[in-house]
Amino acid sequence: MGPYVPFEGNPVLTQRGLPADRPNPITSAGHAQFIEGPDGKWYSIFLAVRPYEGDFYNTGREMFIAPLTWVNDWPMIEHGEKAIEYKYKTNIKEVKQKGALPQNGNFAYTMTFDKGLDLSMLFLRTVDSSSFKTSKANGLTLKLKPETISEMGNPSFVGKRQQHLTSTAETEVNFSPKTDNEKAGLVIFQDERHFYFVAKSKSEGKDVIQLFKSKDKTVELVTEVPLHSTAAKVNFKIQSEGALYSFYYSTDGKNWNLLKDQVDGKFLSTKVANSFIGCVYGLYATSSGEKSENSASFTFLKYSGNDSMLK
Repeated sequence: MGPYVPFEGNPVLTQRGLPADRPNPITSAGHAQFIEGPDGKWYSIFLAVRPYEGDFYNTGREMFIAPLTWVNDWPMIEHGEKAIEYKYKTNIKEVKQKGALPQNGNFAYTMTFDKGLDLSMLFLRTVDSSSFKTSKANGLTLKLKPETISEMGNPSFVGKRQQHLTSTAETEVNFSPKTDNEKAGLVIFQDERHFYFVAKSKSEGKDVIQLFKSKDKTVELVTEVPLHSTAAKVNFKIQSEGALYSFYYSTDGKNWNLLKDQVDGKFLSTKVANSFIGCVYGLYATSSGEKSENSASFTFLKYSGNDSMLK
């Protein structure tokens, strides 16, 4: 209920006023909470972002932790204006959870869905358990729903957060489109109006690989190539390098064909999309407004991220 006294040494936590050209900047720090660690020392958990240029970042707000010191009963996080570091030394030992996928630092893993979905996987809004199933034989099978990711409905979409500025997501999809409206593949998604979607589909009755970019409440075709393979399976890969995204496809999972190189990734940034949520790699299947009995099966999802500042 107060009374309240402002701290003469404010700010407690800020990254304002630091050189804009400093290496590996961390910005927009705030919303801190304080905890006492098992080592008896104090720490602060707070939100911040990692821009790749200026105020552009695609990984959204992330959680950070830094040492906290008490100065005359006032909390100080890195003494206010000091640059936040990527690593701090501590005597606290990590307690690893059995079977848990890595969530910090540089890492790579493959999810095969034979034991269901990992807890890190995301849906758009309400989970529709009738629209997907997992099995050892087919991996993750998504029913083609009329809903699209350009709308505010409940599309057939299962995602994995992009956690690195430099990252790669890859999947194999077993899918035979029946009409031009049916599409399945891999998407890099910021929100309903900011995403890229690489998909297998049909055009004039022939199988094709297409790359779409969101536009208002629909999509526009960026590029299209014929798919000469008669096999139902095709592999997709999306690579991020800061502000640039590249899109690939393969018919054998080994030899990759470049579909589109270094597409503008600032389109997916918080600054352009006006949100803090960050990008998600998504497995996605749709019949684009029409009813369908078709489905697409995703064998695996590979994710790898390697940022130099995290080494």
